[in-house]
Amino acid sequence: MAIVSETQEQTAPSSAAVTQPLAGSPAPPNSRHQTGTLGLWLRDLVFSALASVLIITFLYQPVRVEGTSMLPRLEDRDRLFINKFVYHIEAISRDDIVVFRYPGDEEKSYIKRVIGLPGDRLRIDQGQVFINGRPIAEPYVPEQYRDDRSYAEIVIPPDHYFMMGDHRSISSDSREFGPVDRALIYGKAVFVYWPAKDAGVVR
Repeated sequence: MAIVSETQEQTAPSSAAVTQPLAGSPAPPNSRHQTGTLGLWLRDLVFSALASVLIITFLYQPVRVEGTSMLPRLEDRDRLFINKFVYHIEAISRDDIVVFRYPGDEEKSYIKRVIGLPGDRLRIDQGQVFINGRPIAEPYVPEQYRDDRSYAEIVIPPDHYFMMGDHRSISSDSREFGPVDRALIYGKAVFVYWPAKDAGVVR
């Protein structure tokens, strides 16, 4: 299975010491200029930190993949960003790779590919997925990762999505726990940033 765990990286606050001139002593040359420059620098630093917090909190979140069910694109221990805001402004699409709370234990998160949309008639015949009676092409599943499992036809309920891992022979997915409620989906995988060999847009 592929599980993602949320990572929170904290930066220790830095401190700066300044010496105050003695009362009555002449101000050092350019002291006002230096004070103004320091103030601008601190302002920019605080603004940048706040912007970073807002972006991570409301838009992007770093996560770590645990497991191999999304091979070959996502490997165990890959670190990536998920977009937590995108599905507030656009619909979830077939083939999106999403992160969701595992229906059996919402303390866990899974990362899978969206295969079936609400209202779709879906069945699997010896590994071949059929949507609304037609076989679908799945170029993201290499031949060596396919299996011959079958799944009886269902109509995916409203606001539910059928999820599958790309490494079909080892993936724990909707074939076992059923379609996933929209309310459990909280992000779309967008970019792998580590390790460098895997860096790139997630497709």
